[in-house]
Amino acid sequence: MAHQSDSSVVDSVLQLLTESGLPGMAEAFRILLNEAMKIERAQVLEAEPYERTDQRRGYANGYKPKTVGTRVGPITFQVPQARHVEFYPSSLERGMRSERALKLAVAEMYVQGVSTRKVTQVMERLCGLQVSSAQVSQASKLLDEHLAAWRNQPLGEIPYLLLDARYEKVRQAGSVVSCAVLIAVGVSPEGRRQILGVSVSLSEAEVHWRDFLAGLQERGLHGVRLIVSDDHAGLQAARQARFPGVPWHRCQFHLQQNASHYVPRLPMRAEVAADLRAVFDAPDRNEAERRLQLAVRKHDASAPKLSAWMDANVPEALTVFVLPPAHRRRLRTSNLLERLNKEIKRRTRVATLFPNPAALLRLVSAVLMEIDEEWRTEKRYLTMDDPSGRADS
Repeated sequence: MAHQSDSSVVDSVLQLLTESGLPGMAEAFRILLNEAMKIERAQVLEAEPYERTDQRRGYANGYKPKTVGTRVGPITFQVPQARHVEFYPSSLERGMRSERALKLAVAEMYVQGVSTRKVTQVMERLCGLQVSSAQVSQASKLLDEHLAAWRNQPLGEIPYLLLDARYEKVRQAGSVVSCAVLIAVGVSPEGRRQILGVSVSLSEAEVHWRDFLAGLQERGLHGVRLIVSDDHAGLQAARQARFPGVPWHRCQFHLQQNASHYVPRLPMRAEVAADLRAVFDAPDRNEAERRLQLAVRKHDASAPKLSAWMDANVPEALTVFVLPPAHRRRLRTSNLLERLNKEIKRRTRVATLFPNPAALLRLVSAVLMEIDEEWRTEKRYLTMDDPSGRADS
């Protein structure tokens, strides 16, 4: 029997919600997702149920019940099965990895006795279920294998490489420490964004960045023409060791933040910020350097430390002028990583404190893997073969 028509499914859901109100949400969700999974199976098989066609890639093979913990409580779905073709509904997997990872991270905290009452409340609110230590152990093993495979997938040519780090609280050897989450993002030769790797380390020391970058290269990363990052000493030393000769561009946003530390008087900050924006907004490098020297001379008498700092550091944020204008606008800062950091923060602030680095790595990996999958289906971030560098409209 063929799956219901779109209008029939919608009518059933609307009738259910009309009759049951909010308590009917779980059943409405079950109906919609069951139908979505049937449609997806038909698309993978390239044939409707019982349809005769030369393009058919496999055969429907009934359904298996699967109970999933959701925010509206446990729901049992009928998962479509298939023969002679690999199939599992993306509608069940996509978007649930990070919630599952969050559940595991929080559950580990519960099992280890960290803020028991608070963690239990958070877990029930987010997951709708209690989770036993045995369930955590088994689910952690399966999820970790899946996320590790994603973190270690082969890489290729990446013309533009962006690097950044953020910190999260982790319990380590009986103490609470700030662990660094190292993240690498790239733009492929086709102009698409890609999350290349993530690692959790005790700091941003050179040894940790060097190992992280070495891991990217061992997975096949090559062809890097520009690296964009902040000016962290450990990162710079590791970058020079692992990518000698590759031009480096200092993130203009972070540099403007650093400039505020050298402004002697608070009222000067807006003026200095405007001077730096004028330099970065110049039409070409020659004009940017001319504007920089004007700003250096302007502040030499009233703020000599600021003047000297600008003269020594701002040129590091002008490397991007070698790129086409559209590429320059996209890569002048490491803001490509900003959305990632915001999404990570949104998920980690619920847990507050992770019981160990592995729990932190699990959650961050799950969040980044979802975003990476979204990027693969979006339009190109940059047009690499167009001299102007304009992306798809």
